[in-house]
Amino acid sequence: MRWSEQPRRRVAAGRKGLSTVDLLSANPAVSSKADEKAVEAAAVRLLAGREHSVAELQRKLVHKGHPPAAVTAVVGKLQGKKLVSDERFVASFIRHHAQRGQGPVRIRAELRQQGITDEIVEEYLDSAGLDWPSLARSVRIRKFGAALPRAMAERAKQGRFLQYRGFNSDQIRAALGGSDVGLADD
Repeated sequence: MRWSEQPRRRVAAGRKGLSTVDLLSANPAVSSKADEKAVEAAAVRLLAGREHSVAELQRKLVHKGHPPAAVTAVVGKLQGKKLVSDERFVASFIRHHAQRGQGPVRIRAELRQQGITDEIVEEYLDSAGLDWPSLARSVRIRKFGAALPRAMAERAKQGRFLQYRGFNSDQIRAALGGSDVGLADD
């Protein structure tokens, strides 16, 4: 626990000749409550910036040095209060990354890395209401201009770019004018 996150018991501890650390370690219930308060404060600070998945929030809090048991308890409590939600995180994540020009394949892969289940990802990708072929087309135009590629090498280059951005082969074909670009189906 960092010094700034320790409870304000320094004056009382000083009078008895004990340090704050001695007080906290002598009584595990106080130590546990103090840990949970510190974890909750850190979690709320993280959530104030943006949405986090449950797994991501737990990983960040443990990485900051908070006890894993306290982290699990606090994150469970925050889920009960609906302050952290995987569903809200997924909806926000999809919206943000689609606005950045990323396709469903890449978004799905990044959400899996965040520890989100496939069922939630598929549900929110389907209900996002995004026109993925149109998005692929606008990303291609923003990068390469409005003119469709004529040479096969240029078509392949643009197809690879769109594939890297996370669009599947059908969406890439639509963005390149409907003809095959030589990419394998997903």
